[in-house]
Amino acid sequence: QVQLVESGGGLVQTGGSLRLSCTASGRTFSSANMGWFRQAPGKEREFVAAITWSGRPTYYADSVKGRFTISRDNAKNTVYLQMNSLKPEDTAVYYCAAAYSGGGIFYYTERAKYHYWGQGTQVTVSS
Repeated sequence: QVQLVESGGGLVQTGGSLRLSCTASGRTFSSANMGWFRQAPGKEREFVAAITWSGRPTYYADSVKGRFTISRDNAKNTVYLQMNSLKPEDTAVYYCAAAYSGGGIFYYTERAKYHYWGQGTQVTVSS
């Protein structure tokens, strides 16, 4: 089992920044591919960013490319999402997720390929 706890969400103005953290406990974090997803009210949960167990490569949704950066610190069992130039459309609950791909292909955009999920943290961007 893996427990994932997100933190760092909050209310920010358009153009502002936030850094989300997701700390894992339980199963070996360093072998997990990690992803961030988000879900706005009335919408499906969507892929935001992902990072492999080694830290490279990283992947981003087109909507956040150039504004968000995903990173990880395996010594701290933590993955981060640095969010800059935030827009009102970034408002959502943000979830981190862990995928143990076992050396196989990491289907980073597919929710069903992730084995563990956090409870989410709210990000609200005011206009």
